[in-house]
Amino acid sequence: MSLNQKVEVAKALLDLVRKNYAPVIFANSFGAEDMVLTDLIGQNFPDISMFTLDTARLPEETYSLMKIVEDRYNINTKIYFPESAAVEKYAAKNGPNGFYDSVALRKACCFMRKVEPLKRALKDKRAWITGLRRDQAPARRDLEESEFDADNGLQKICPLLNWSLSDVWAYIKDFNVPYNTLHDKGYSSIGCAPCTRAITPGEDVRAGRWWWENPETKECGLHVKDYK
Repeated sequence: MSLNQKVEVAKALLDLVRKNYAPVIFANSFGAEDMVLTDLIGQNFPDISMFTLDTARLPEETYSLMKIVEDRYNINTKIYFPESAAVEKYAAKNGPNGFYDSVALRKACCFMRKVEPLKRALKDKRAWITGLRRDQAPARRDLEESEFDADNGLQKICPLLNWSLSDVWAYIKDFNVPYNTLHDKGYSSIGCAPCTRAITPGEDVRAGRWWWENPETKECGLHVKDYK
């Protein structure tokens, strides 16, 4: 399937979702995949709202891109923050960077900064849209383009699920879509600043996320069932 065909399939799915699952919302992390969806939604489906999770540990380059998106697409992306009391409690007990000490502490940090705010963002929605691709990580291989998200109680839509990484970047280049400048410095996947690094040629695209852990544990909990 050509890139143009994949674009049309993605647009058809987005159109179907906005008609059948309103209110629907797009979870925008401002990564490369999400910038493709930002462009598709911003250009064609202004009735699909967007939100982002500001963990309070994001790179400055991500904040700069948020402003560029707002200006270019005239989009007001709603921002959800972690509960300050939870962050203060975690830091008092484990230190601000306790997530380096164990997988359990890292997942606890992701839960308070991402998973709990996500539940607030999805409240009263019937569907949410993500930029997940099947070949990003082992935990994402069994996802469907549209499936019921039992953990959050709504439909989960992945319009780019069968896109390749080269498809994503071809779209960005062909349509002059803005993207996070950290990608030009070797960052393939961008999350919180302390948990993200550049990768070297030949490394897996997710190697820069939580690089001190085994690949099997490298999820924040947003897209894993029965997350603890």
